[in-house]
Amino acid sequence: MARQKYIYNPKTLDYEEYTPSKGKRFWRFLLFVFTAGVLGYAVVSLVQNTIGSPKERMQAREIEFMKLQYDIINDKIDKIDLLLGEMQDRDDNIYRMIFEAEPIPTSIRRAGYGGSNRYEALSGYENSKIVTETTKKIDVVESQLYVQSKSFDDVYNMAKNKAQMLSCIPAIMPVKDVDIYRISSHYGYRTDPFYKVQKMHAGIDFSAPIGTHIYCTGDGVVEKVTKGNSGYGNNIVINHGFGYKTRYAHLNKAHVVVGQMVKRGEYIADVGNSGKSTAPHLHYEVIKNNKAINPVNFFFNDLTPEEYDKILELSDKPSMTMD
Repeated sequence: MARQKYIYNPKTLDYEEYTPSKGKRFWRFLLFVFTAGVLGYAVVSLVQNTIGSPKERMQAREIEFMKLQYDIINDKIDKIDLLLGEMQDRDDNIYRMIFEAEPIPTSIRRAGYGGSNRYEALSGYENSKIVTETTKKIDVVESQLYVQSKSFDDVYNMAKNKAQMLSCIPAIMPVKDVDIYRISSHYGYRTDPFYKVQKMHAGIDFSAPIGTHIYCTGDGVVEKVTKGNSGYGNNIVINHGFGYKTRYAHLNKAHVVVGQMVKRGEYIADVGNSGKSTAPHLHYEVIKNNKAINPVNFFFNDLTPEEYDKILELSDKPSMTMD
């Protein structure tokens, strides 16, 4: 029960019961409601900002759990990427080397998905960064796995064609029963007999009498048969496939025609002295992916280890080419 209030009335010199007017009671009620509202809002805000509602606390726990799961996923992606890198290294330096295939460029292996618009839908949220970065990692790994899968398909096909490849790769000397000392000039920078300057000699010169038989060094198809009085003179180019070609230059006569299938050891031409040549000889080149390489590395069917070492020793000595 509310306590009754009294006020002193100076006119009557007595205490009288106080009864507030309706207006005062109304404003007092409004003040009470306003104060209660402010206090209630302050209490609710304090609880929400410091403790949070049950739903918010549950959402916060779920977010922390999600972050933990993303950290675990990123750790697994890093381990997968490390394993994938080892697979790529073995592929480039073992499997593809066995089959004389070029390594896959790093720019192709490490390519991901271009364009920032791909991840635009993931932006604008509090945890967008971790979601976007994880998605990018997955996309890059997915791209690398696709490239690696295609590479293994290539290696598988090369393995199936290994026997054919071995028969096509140049593996013998183009002139039979040649003493290694009859190789008058080796691959590399040599003195040009006409201009007396150091020039790149793209092949090996075999000194031999005119008419000496020349043999195909690997299975292939005759790509060019050229006659001329300058440069390589009369010469033949054979395409062996798998990126390999061989050239036989300064011939006296060719015994094959363009488009003809030839086998390793097949008689294809005679030694001559045509074109830019100082004496009868065969200029022989091995070309891989349109680049001349040292033919001595492809005489493994004809040379003993000792003879191979001797050829390498002779190739280091300065000499003058015959063309």
